[in-house]
Amino acid sequence: MAVRGVWQLKKLVLYFCDHSGSSRGAREFVESVLPKFKTDNPQLEILTELHRGRHPHLKGYFANTNERVVDVKNLSSQEVALQAMRLRNSTGRKVVKLKSRHVTFRPSVQGTWTPETKF
Repeated sequence: MAVRGVWQLKKLVLYFCDHSGSSRGAREFVESVLPKFKTDNPQLEILTELHRGRHPHLKGYFANTNERVVDVKNLSSQEVALQAMRLRNSTGRKVVKLKSRHVTFRPSVQGTWTPETKF
């Protein structure tokens, strides 16, 4: 995703094994989908690394120095491409859990209105 015109994902690395069954989709992704993905995303530095005996995963490095790892074990090549697109479209910020569903700068003194309120 671009924030103020700057793509947030800087580098995408695919780690996979050359003989394990869980890396089959990742190997197909490298052979068939990755060349088109590279030409469609020239702003990305895309690398592939061979890690024998390990399950495949994608690792994204973002402009705000955050890293995000996505497991692609036993996924097809199209599902690996979908995960790569999700990494490309994310901002890299940490997910923050909200304290309540109601977010405001000036909370009500009387409390939050609900449809079950009796007058």
